[in-house]
Order: sequence, then C-alpha cells, then structure tokens
Amino acid sequence: MPDLVPRAEPPPAVSADRWWRWRPGPLRRPGDLLLAWAGLLLGAVVAAATPLTGYAVGTAVYDRATHSARAQVDAGRHTTAVLVQDVPRHPEPGSEEEQESRYPAKVRYTTADGTVRTATAEVAPGLTAGDRVRVWTDAAGALAEPPLTAEQIRSRAIGSGILAGAGVLVLGRLAYMAAAWAVRRRRIAAWGCEWERVASRWTARP
Repeated sequence: MPDLVPRAEPPPAVSADRWWRWRPGPLRRPGDLLLAWAGLLLGAVVAAATPLTGYAVGTAVYDRATHSARAQVDAGRHTTAVLVQDVPRHPEPGSEEEQESRYPAKVRYTTADGTVRTATAEVAPGLTAGDRVRVWTDAAGALAEPPLTAEQIRSRAIGSGILAGAGVLVLGRLAYMAAAWAVRRRRIAAWGCEWERVASRWTARP
C-alpha cells in the first residue's frame, strides 16, 4: 500500500539580515542600535587608519634602515678573508636551501691598519681551508653583518607596514568585541533587575 502521508519538506532557508539592527521594530533593543553605530564608527576608523598606519610605519622603517646601512658603509669596509678550516658540506648538495645556508667557520683577515686577525664568520657550505671569502668589518676592524641591500630594506619596510596594518585591524576587532561584551553585560544586568521585580510579584503573599 503506498504511503499516503507526504514526506516532510525541509524548512526554507532563511537568509541572514545584516541590516536588522538599523531597522526599527519591537524586537530591536537599544543595545542593538548601539552596537550598530559602534560597528559603523569602528569600521570607518579602521578603514582610514589601516593604510595610513601601514604607510607611516613602512616609511619609518625604510628611512631608519637606509640611514643605518649608509652609516655602516661609511664606517666599515669589505675585505678578503682566508678560511683556516674546512666547512661542512650541506646534506642536500645543489638544492636551493644549500645556496641560502651559511655555516660558522674560522677565517683570517687583515684590518685596515694592517693587523692580522682570526674570527668566526658565516660562510657558504663545502668550502675548504685556504679558500677566500668576502667579509665585512666595522670601524674597529671586527667582523660584522654587512649592510642591508636595497631589496632587503624594501622587503623589511613592506613587511613592517603590513604587520602594522594588520595590528590596526586586530585592534578594531577587539574594540568591537569589548563593546559587544559591555552591552551584553548591561543587558544581563537589566534582565536580572527585571526578573527580581517580576519574581517579587509572583511570590508575594496576599
């Protein structure tokens, strides 16, 4: 016998109304409108502050790094050093990682005043004792990190600007969450007061 009871149909999908806080109605609470205004104001502030902050931080980092690199170039110099020990080989010869890897090794070099020194420098893997490498020395003749290249400075400035902009977005989100938490706390307190008022009527004896 065929089933005469029709199968239940799933309920129709209800699309979320993103503008319900702005529409007046009996179910809209004062806190809902407050959150709507808070979201609008914070969104405007974040939209304006994010690119400005990113640009300001990126520019500051770029200027500072450029000034530092120029100071290093003026005070230090490139010189040739000789390895006094073999450098271990990379476990993956010919790989891109090998080209970027550097191992510590002792080198001997001569400073600007003619003094011969021995120190530890970061060199490419696979070199042997007696090979020559280029090192950077500071004003005192000690080994130092070479100045940043223009590409490195640009990459550092862009990265700093992106991080600063992301920080503004995070702060804006946290500010909205704090506002929502405050509204929720106030709403719960109002519910508690209303419940005490109503409960006293229900439990009052004649």
